[in-house]
Amino acid sequence: MAPAEQASGPLTNASQVLCLSADEASRGIRISIKGVVTAAEQDWGGRFFIQDSSGGVFVENISNVQPAPGDVLAVSGVSYPGGYAPIISKPHWEKIGTAPLPAARPVAIEQLMSGAEDSQRIEISGIVRSTQISGATLEFELVSGGYRIHVYEPMPPGMDPQSLIGAKVRVDGTAATAYNAPLRHLVAVNVYVPFPSDCVVEKPAAPDPFAEPLSPINQIGQYQAGRSLGYRIHVKGVVTYQRKGEDVFIRDATGGLQIKSRQLLSLSTGDVIEAVGFPGVENFLPVLEDAVFRRTGAAPAPVRPKEVPIAELLMGLHHADFITLKGRLLDRLTEAVPSSAGESNMVKTTLVLQTTNQLFTAEAETVNPDPVLTSIPLGSSIRVKGICFLQSEANGTIKSFQVLLPGSNDVRIIARPSWLTPQHLLIILAVALVLITVAASWIIMVSKRNSALRHLIHEREADQQELQKAHDTLEERVKERTQQLKFQITARKEAEVQSKAILAERTRLAKELHDTLEQTLTGITLQVNTVAKLFQQNPETAGYHLGLVRNMLRMSRVELRRSIWDLRSRELEEFDLSKALLISGSRIGDSAGIRLEVETKGDISPLPEVVEENLLRIGQEAITNTVKHSGANRARIQLEFGVHHVILEIQDNGSGFVPENCAGPKDGHFGLLGMSERVKRLGGQILISSAPGKGTTIRVELPAGRSPAPKSVHEQADYEESITDSDSDR
Repeated sequence: MAPAEQASGPLTNASQVLCLSADEASRGIRISIKGVVTAAEQDWGGRFFIQDSSGGVFVENISNVQPAPGDVLAVSGVSYPGGYAPIISKPHWEKIGTAPLPAARPVAIEQLMSGAEDSQRIEISGIVRSTQISGATLEFELVSGGYRIHVYEPMPPGMDPQSLIGAKVRVDGTAATAYNAPLRHLVAVNVYVPFPSDCVVEKPAAPDPFAEPLSPINQIGQYQAGRSLGYRIHVKGVVTYQRKGEDVFIRDATGGLQIKSRQLLSLSTGDVIEAVGFPGVENFLPVLEDAVFRRTGAAPAPVRPKEVPIAELLMGLHHADFITLKGRLLDRLTEAVPSSAGESNMVKTTLVLQTTNQLFTAEAETVNPDPVLTSIPLGSSIRVKGICFLQSEANGTIKSFQVLLPGSNDVRIIARPSWLTPQHLLIILAVALVLITVAASWIIMVSKRNSALRHLIHEREADQQELQKAHDTLEERVKERTQQLKFQITARKEAEVQSKAILAERTRLAKELHDTLEQTLTGITLQVNTVAKLFQQNPETAGYHLGLVRNMLRMSRVELRRSIWDLRSRELEEFDLSKALLISGSRIGDSAGIRLEVETKGDISPLPEVVEENLLRIGQEAITNTVKHSGANRARIQLEFGVHHVILEIQDNGSGFVPENCAGPKDGHFGLLGMSERVKRLGGQILISSAPGKGTTIRVELPAGRSPAPKSVHEQADYEESITDSDSDR
């Protein structure tokens, strides 16, 4: 059953684990399998490969207990994505017996190198190229079909690892991938052979490869009949250059050759050596790979570079040979590169040279920057000697070449570039003439300007003294005149404001007496006349009108008290808005038996007179409406002082009303309209909340520091007159 189809229960075979995607494996799916351990090295810290009838899988286990190949285990754990393929993590295993290893399945080298056989027991054949011993493990490189794989097996007792080089072997082992963990990319494939018997030599190597006939260097890449798979070539030559642990270059009478070898034996230029290695091709040119070499014991031979024409290089001749070339230095580049011997970084100096119509490079690697190479002037004609490297295309055409310099001693300057050219001389003369002209002009200009500047400074100082005296005199006069004007303007404004205020107050008082006392007295007169007419004919109706007269007299008394209160001067006493609201409200409500409470919140601060005056009038109007219409027995006034606003709230426990259906100016009631207009003039807000049987709440919010009164004296008086509207019924 595929993992995607599994509804419940653990995975029971290796194939199901390997079929998991990385996302599925990361969910920690339970696994329970039985199989045979196919690979388990002693230094793996408890990790091992296990294989059942469906395939193999890797088990990640951090433990000091290491199973052995051939152990039959029952393993339970959870899935994990692994670095390349899914694996079993957090395992618990139990050995239940031993068994022969599963039969290795022969696979093609292309299939193996694709990574598809990861964790599987496979069989592969190839030629051994190199060997080395690491503890009790024999490691060798196997070449098959142009691919290289690393094989690890227990060291067979009494075996010489060098005898395997060049042999054709067949190995049965478990494939394991090397990978780039962050990218989960395949890098290489290794094979772990559990027993020496799983490595079979199908064709042994030559017992002594140095006993084979010598081959001329120029015949390495040529056709030779009868060559067998894995054959090695025996060459001999004089050392021209060595990069220890990487390669060595030799030459014989037929040409030069690059020999790749990991041997750390130090050689000197001129040493005569013989080498045995596998012929290969790099950049479409012959090379000897995986070679071993030794000195012949012959005396060192002199090494002289060949002076070759460019045409021969373009024909593909002299590759890896020791040559000398001339060219003109065009550019230079210095950079740090890794050392081929695995030591600290080296400094690579690249010289770009031109000879006839060809460009080539000369490169030298040194431990530190070479002062000789870095000091060669650009444009110099130089001669370099070193190892020639050709870059060939697939059709044999040479696309570029370079010279590998053994050291700075292999570079010689033939001719330095001439610096004092006519062009440079003209530039120097032009620059000198310009500098002399500029300097002379500058000296003359500075002298003239200094003279004129001294004269101008003297005049400016005299003018400045005179100007300072005039300024001081003018400043004193302006200050005196400003004080006089301020006093006159202040006195005039006070007189105009006082006159306007008196006129506005007289006008307000006249309107109020006309709208209240006179109209009330007129109504009383009419009602008394009606009572006189009906007293004899209809006493009950006359009594009704007499009651109206009493109410009018009572209301007239209230209006008279309020008018008297309004006439009191605030300037002759310390005004307290909350106290004024309490006194005026109590006088209005006492006649109706209303108990009034006044509450103050916040930090009490003085308000503009216009704001205090209007808040007092709004409070009086609200209490008057409560007396006339609500039938309440209790009222509360709350005054809240804020930083930027002041709030007045009047609340009663009367009968209440529907604000939308309230009588208005059309019905002769102007109380609520008057309060709204006062609030609107002061830039505030008013909110009236009421419902039948639930009392009435009037909330007024005004800016605490804003006085919208006009700035001019005449506008001030007109404004005060406009806000003294007559108080009317709701």
